[in-house]
Amino acid sequence: MTALPDDLAVPAPRAAIALAWSIFCVLMVTIGIQDHLRQGGTTLWKPLLWEGSSLLVASLIGALQWRRVARHDALLNRPWRWFWLRLRWLPLIAPAFVCAVYALRHAVHAALDSPYPHDPWPVVFRYETLKFSIFYLLFVAVVFGLRSHAAMTQARWRLERESRLAKSAQLLQLAQQIEPHFLFNALNTIASTVHTDPDLADSLLTRLAALLRAATDLARRPESALCDELALLEAYAAIMRERFADRVEIVFEFDPTAQSCLVPTLLLQPLLENAFRHGVERRLQPTRIVVRTRRAGARLSLEVEDDAGELHGTPTPGVGLANLQQRLVARHGADASFTLQPRPEGGVLARIELPCVC
Repeated sequence: MTALPDDLAVPAPRAAIALAWSIFCVLMVTIGIQDHLRQGGTTLWKPLLWEGSSLLVASLIGALQWRRVARHDALLNRPWRWFWLRLRWLPLIAPAFVCAVYALRHAVHAALDSPYPHDPWPVVFRYETLKFSIFYLLFVAVVFGLRSHAAMTQARWRLERESRLAKSAQLLQLAQQIEPHFLFNALNTIASTVHTDPDLADSLLTRLAALLRAATDLARRPESALCDELALLEAYAAIMRERFADRVEIVFEFDPTAQSCLVPTLLLQPLLENAFRHGVERRLQPTRIVVRTRRAGARLSLEVEDDAGELHGTPTPGVGLANLQQRLVARHGADASFTLQPRPEGGVLARIELPCVC
């Protein structure tokens, strides 16, 4: 595990730790008072002072340690190294704790002109050092558990975020791959009319410029609303309808409830282009193409069918359709499907099924 950047640093659950420590302090003070009363004591300030001084100094030590512990989060996957860095100062911290606690107690007792009897100093140091060492070990173990859990949670979140970013980059790359392929075919369409009908070529170029402006804006996003996708599709259909004016009829059947669904950018254009390439361009008779959208609850169905195409055996997707399949898999996995099938009355039906995400 390497050091995390600032935006992915292990979060410090300060509020939860402060609450837990406060409850622990109340519990220790309560136990100290009960023990004092059970042993015949009558004054409450003494157990409050004794337990309070220990908890105060322990809190200061714990706060200092917590401020320093974050710098070693990169070693959480090496527990022995992490614990060594936390425990190596214990031989100095424990005696310092005892000195600070007893200095506070003696100072308060002196201020109140009350003697503070206790065991001989060797006994005090031995007992208090051992007690603090046990407490410190438990504290370090709890801190390790909290930091490790937070680090694992943050690492999981980071992996999920990186996965989302990678998927978005993949979708954007695939969407952008369509543009040269689409542009090549559109320019061929316009080139075929330049000498025979300059006015038509000029009209087609104007339509293509508007279409490319819209496509460039949308291709910056891996997904777009279906209504935007259909607007691009109608612009492309207008260009192709100009070229095959007497050989094609394009019908759009749009479900108004599906307009807000998000779909991969330029999803339907390869299907319509495929219908032209394998249907309209290969025969002189009129070809009817139907573009249909339907929404059923959380599912969206997109269809492009023609009455001229033919399927022989198992169809092999070309560049555009293979790209389409990859984008569907990258975005929706097994929740989306793409099929090509012959129509009973002749022609080909291309259908995309995917979740309707708004």
